Amino acid sequence: MLSVVCPGSFDPVTNGHVDIIERASKLADQVYIAVMVNKNKRGLFPVERRIELLGASLEHLDNVSIETFSGLLVDYCQARGARAIVKGLRAVGDFDYELQMAQMNHRLTEVDTLFVATNPLYSFLSSSLIKEVAAFGGDIEGLVPAPVLEPLVAALRSPEPPA
Repeated sequence: MLSVVCPGSFDPVTNGHVDIIERASKLADQVYIAVMVNKNKRGLFPVERRIELLGASLEHLDNVSIETFSGLLVDYCQARGARAIVKGLRAVGDFDYELQMAQMNHRLTEVDTLFVATNPLYSFLSSSLIKEVAAFGGDIEGLVPAPVLEPLVAALRSPEPPA
């Protein structure tokens, strides 16, 4: 049985993320979505809400589990019996950073990293860009999963932090 991990902050999850996860779910028996917890960084959505939005966006995938983690990703992989990390690459800039991480992760634990080229429909997407466009009233429909659209727009237009 092949288990893989798709890590990220998913703040918010985009259709680019969903595409990579769907493709990973066709390659592996079990896909763990590892939502990173960084105590030094405040996201738009709390981790619990990101997990809810991911769950609603990925409910059609039977072999996907969503969890949080902090610390070294390779430790999380080993605890789950995952043999590989799946990462989407949008551009050359992504590759430079991700290659260094992949090499370090392999050196630490021999966990491999599988790079998946992002679907060209989503190659320009990032969570940061989505938040910026939505904050200024731009149309992000079709760029984020349907369950994410309304909560994201509401969170960015609200003076209160999202719940």
